[in-house]
Amino acid sequence: MAKQAYATSSLVIGYALCSSLLAIINKYAITKFSYPGLLTALQYLTSVAGVWTLGKLGLLYHDPFNLQTAKKFAPAALVFYLAIFTNTHLLKHANVDTFIVFRSLTPLLVAIADTAFRKQPCPSKLTFVSLVTVLGGAVGYVMTDSGFSLTAYSWAVAYLVTITTEMVYIKHMVTNLGLNTWGFVLYNNLLSLIIAPVFWFLTGEHLSVFRAIESRGQSWFELDAFVAVSLSCVFGLLISFFGFAARKAISATAFTVTGVVNKFLTVAINVMIWDKHASSFGLVCLLFTLAGGVLYQQSVTSKGNSPMQREAVAKQGKADNDTTELDEEKQSLVSSPKDSNV
Repeated sequence: MAKQAYATSSLVIGYALCSSLLAIINKYAITKFSYPGLLTALQYLTSVAGVWTLGKLGLLYHDPFNLQTAKKFAPAALVFYLAIFTNTHLLKHANVDTFIVFRSLTPLLVAIADTAFRKQPCPSKLTFVSLVTVLGGAVGYVMTDSGFSLTAYSWAVAYLVTITTEMVYIKHMVTNLGLNTWGFVLYNNLLSLIIAPVFWFLTGEHLSVFRAIESRGQSWFELDAFVAVSLSCVFGLLISFFGFAARKAISATAFTVTGVVNKFLTVAINVMIWDKHASSFGLVCLLFTLAGGVLYQQSVTSKGNSPMQREAVAKQGKADNDTTELDEEKQSLVSSPKDSNV
């Protein structure tokens, strides 16, 4: 149990660091490279190339790509793509405060969806109070900032709908499809990369890219934009692993609240580098949001009721001991395919 708790904590901390830094890097990257669709496509490409290359070198093992599994995973990949698509456009049109408040609205919605559709136990009283604290603190924070626009709010609402759906639906796919962590990273990013060109043409972003290249001529390359995009791609690969691994280790609601608390670092840097941010009262409200995240406890805490424990018991009941692979085993990084059951 101690080893499992340590592994889970490591995954959550890794996800928290990547999520916080990626939000900052993406905000900077979009400022320097104002093509969110192309930016996310480069992230997908880097993740696919990274997983494939490391797999060939024997540094990790991923499930082989096949069309039948891809068809089953396609709806989840589409939801994931839409969540990232609306997220990057929200960051392009709105300040960080607006992004945070709508990101903070998701835990309550995910908790409801978890209970209604995934048959998870209802959150405890402490859990519910902590979620309300997160929501109230975030709302109070953003109420001190009046820099909103119709375009920003439209993307914010779209992001709220897609991220809530993604948090629950991807959790369902992770639990039931049977791929290992790097297999999910490969399928998710490769299918998202295939989807990306459709939205380039629907939004007209490809025209903006062509016009920018023509207008700049030989000086189209900019070092600061290249560095920002490169960092966002590397962190995109890292968050792919930590994100999927953390989803397996904790509930969808706990995963979502972790993401909300991650925004504390984003806001701290936002206050230092941007002139558009909330007042001192808004920062106090942010502390309430952080406190709500700290108070949150995973809704399934009784012995034998955690998602990982239930899946392990179910698998042990359905298969022989020599062929059963528990979720906690599949979460670990493996050096080669033959070590994948260690």
